[in-house]
Amino acid sequence: MSDLLELSSKQKAAVVIAALGAENAAFVYKYFSNDEVESLTFDVSSLPYLDVQTVDGVLGEFYELCLTQKVITDGGVEYARDVLTKAFGEEAAARLMEKINRSMQSKAFDFIRKSDYKNLLAIVQNEYPQTIALILSYANSEQASAVLSELPKEKRVEVIERIAKMDSASPDTVKTVEATLERKFASVVSMDTTEVGGINTVADILNKVDRATEKYIFDELTVRDPALVDEIKKKMFVFEDILGLDSMSIQRFIRECDTKDLSVAIKGSNEDVAAVLYANMPKRMQDTIQQEIEYLHNIRMRDVEEAQQRIVGIIRHLEEEGELVIGKGGEDEIIA
Repeated sequence: MSDLLELSSKQKAAVVIAALGAENAAFVYKYFSNDEVESLTFDVSSLPYLDVQTVDGVLGEFYELCLTQKVITDGGVEYARDVLTKAFGEEAAARLMEKINRSMQSKAFDFIRKSDYKNLLAIVQNEYPQTIALILSYANSEQASAVLSELPKEKRVEVIERIAKMDSASPDTVKTVEATLERKFASVVSMDTTEVGGINTVADILNKVDRATEKYIFDELTVRDPALVDEIKKKMFVFEDILGLDSMSIQRFIRECDTKDLSVAIKGSNEDVAAVLYANMPKRMQDTIQQEIEYLHNIRMRDVEEAQQRIVGIIRHLEEEGELVIGKGGEDEIIA
């Protein structure tokens, strides 16, 4: 049974496919994408020799997961937990529920992630802001930013605010919205709560919208909730994103930075970021910072993050003043 513990999830799926036989496997393949079929076929062909006990273990685990999903679908989350606990014990039931929850979460609104953003826009544009917020939380960030840019200005701000303040959505809510938008999509999202939205989602979306949309949203949102705006902005450009700046922009913000902050920030950064910063500072400053770093010992990660955040704040301020450019999505034109 030790072989079972060493198998990856993909290898276990390959074992199940191999055990089904060619005819049944071909039937199952109809429900996979071309990429999934290619990947799975490779895994099947690459399977090592497995003893009967290991194969039985994989098939038993697969059966348990299938049973778990069926019970959840038929009777709901709490019913499933009760049945599984009685059947397999508390620990095994918790493990099975966790696996199914992760699997089912990835399927929620799957039809949206496969659709063109124009089709998604057509679906959501007449919905309430709270409904749009839920839907865009499940879309990928490129889709979400494209849809957001074409919504009415007033609605954009409401949607962003609701996504940022969203923590979880009940399975029933997700299922109802999902069924309304796509009648053919009938899968049940079986989780106690599904994490959606939040500051990171908003930052990812706004990092890809055009500047005019971003500015309007921030201007309007600042009136409503300035603290929320600060939270979002902190997530929109991280220290490592310096690698995406051009040399003139890096040289510009370096002139505004405290050398102690640069020393601490570089001390806790990766080699690529450090190299880019050193390459864009005067030789004297580089020597000074390298000497300071030599004497820096036992620096707390909190101090590194604070120093890096102060530098990021300078970059954001200079961008707002038009003195440097942070690479963004959207339709911005850069004229050299």
